[in-house]
Amino acid sequence: MNIFRSAFTVLVATALLTLAGCGSTDTQSSTGEYIDDTVITAKVKAAIFNDDNLKSAEINVETFKGVVQLSGFVSTRAETDEAAALAREVEGVQSVRNDILVK
Repeated sequence: MNIFRSAFTVLVATALLTLAGCGSTDTQSSTGEYIDDTVITAKVKAAIFNDDNLKSAEINVETFKGVVQLSGFVSTRAETDEAAALAREVEGVQSVRNDILVK
């Protein structure tokens, strides 16, 4: 009986340590957050790509914990504002950091 109890204790401890390793920190996303951020990035890129006024090849999109960072170059300030507005409309976006430059 003690062998089973010891084996169960080791199994539970291993499971708890494994789950703790999947948690997020200030500088690293958990697995679930990473997947969510990937989906958000794809949706923002699609929204920008589908907008006829924006050149999507010159706009980069990165997401970390729901915060979308836009970077790259556009021709006018209006395009910068349009890209940020499209990003804000995507579900799951917490905030948008707009680092797009006008060339």
